[in-house]
Amino acid sequence: MERNIFEREHGDYRAAVRRFLTQRVVPGYAAWEKAGAVPRSLFTECAELGAFAAVPEEYGGAGIRDFRFNAILAEEAAAAAVAPALLGPILQADVCMPYLLDLTTDEQKRRWLPGIASGETVVAIAMTEPGTGSDLSGIATTAVREDGHYRVNGAKTFITNGINADLVITAVRTSADPHRGLSLVMIERGMPGFERGRNLDKIGMHAQDTAELSFTDVLVPVENRLGDEGAGFFGLTGNLPQERLSLAVAAVAGARAALDWTIDYVRERRAFGQAIGDFQATRFRLAELVTEVDVTQAFVDRAITELVGGALSVADAAKAKLWATELQSRVVDACVQLHGGYGYMTEYPIARAYADSRIARIYGGTSEIMKEIIGRSLNLGEGGRDGKAGADSARQSP
Repeated sequence: MERNIFEREHGDYRAAVRRFLTQRVVPGYAAWEKAGAVPRSLFTECAELGAFAAVPEEYGGAGIRDFRFNAILAEEAAAAAVAPALLGPILQADVCMPYLLDLTTDEQKRRWLPGIASGETVVAIAMTEPGTGSDLSGIATTAVREDGHYRVNGAKTFITNGINADLVITAVRTSADPHRGLSLVMIERGMPGFERGRNLDKIGMHAQDTAELSFTDVLVPVENRLGDEGAGFFGLTGNLPQERLSLAVAAVAGARAALDWTIDYVRERRAFGQAIGDFQATRFRLAELVTEVDVTQAFVDRAITELVGGALSVADAAKAKLWATELQSRVVDACVQLHGGYGYMTEYPIARAYADSRIARIYGGTSEIMKEIIGRSLNLGEGGRDGKAGADSARQSP
C-alpha cells in the first residue's frame, strides 16, 4: 500500500539522506560500534544534511518544523542498518528540540540555538535517576535557589548523548510537590561539580553513547532555567507525544528493515534442494509479519499526520509506541529464526538488530507504562478520571 503522507520535497530529502548514510555513516559504523560512541563531527554533518532545520532562520536554521523530515532520517537509518549511530542526532532533533524552541527565552535562544543549528553543540536530556525510572514524580535531584543560582545535587543515568553533550536539559526538584515541584535547568559542559561517569556497557546500541551524570553543588544560573520554576513536569509531559512517536517511527522502520533483509536471505539460502522461501511455513510466517508491519505503518503514518497538525494525543502516541515496539521485537525475533545459525552471527545486520531493538520496549516509557496511559485514557473508573497526572508522569529517559 502506497504511503501518502509525504510530498515532493520529502522525497528529495530521502534521497539526500540515503546518499549521506552510504557515504558518511556506513563506512565508519563498525569503528563507532567498537568505540561506543559516534564522533562529534557526525552532528555537524547531520546539521548540514538538515537534521536540525527546525531552528529558526535568525539563529542559523531553516525554521522548518515538519516531523515528516525527522521520520525520514529514522527510517533510512534503520534501512541502512546504522540506526544506533543516528540515535544521538535524532534525540537532539526529535526530543530535545521542542524544549529548546518552545521553553527558551530570546536570550537563551541567542546563546544556544546557533550552535545547535550548526551541530557544534550537542544536547542531552536527563531525567532518569539511579533510583527513579518511569515515574517523574520520584525525581530526587535537587536545585536549591540562592543568590541568582540553583545549587544542583544529584545523579542521572541512562543518558543518551551523555558523553558528547555540551548542554544537558536536566529535570530537578525545586520543591517537595511531586509534580509542581519539578523544574528544568540547562547544565553546561565545564560547570564545576558536573561530572560524567563511564560510558555504559549495553547489550546493544553500541555506537550510541549512554552515560551516568553526577552533580555536586553545581551552580547553575537562574538564567539557565527553561520555563517557569515549578513548571518542569508540564513541560516534560507536553513533549511526550513527539518523543514517543519518534520511537514508534524507528521501531516500525526497524521491523521493515528486518523483513527486507530476511526476504532477500530466504530467496537465496537453500535447504533440501530448494530456496528457504519456497517452503510454505516460511511464506506463511513472512506473510503474517509483512501484514502486521503494513498495518502498523498505517497507524504510525496517521499519528505523524496528527502530530504535524498539532493534534496528536498522549494516548494515541502511547498506542503507537506500544504497538510498534512490541511488533519490532516479534518481527526481529522471527527473522533471526528464519536466518538460522547465521542470524546469530554479528556480521549479519539481523543479529545486531536483535540486540539493538530490545531497548525500544523500555526507553521513552516501558510497554507497561504505555498500557497504563492508554488504559487511563478510557476513563473506566475513579482511577481513570483522577489519575491522568500520574499516568502522564510515567516515562523513561532515552
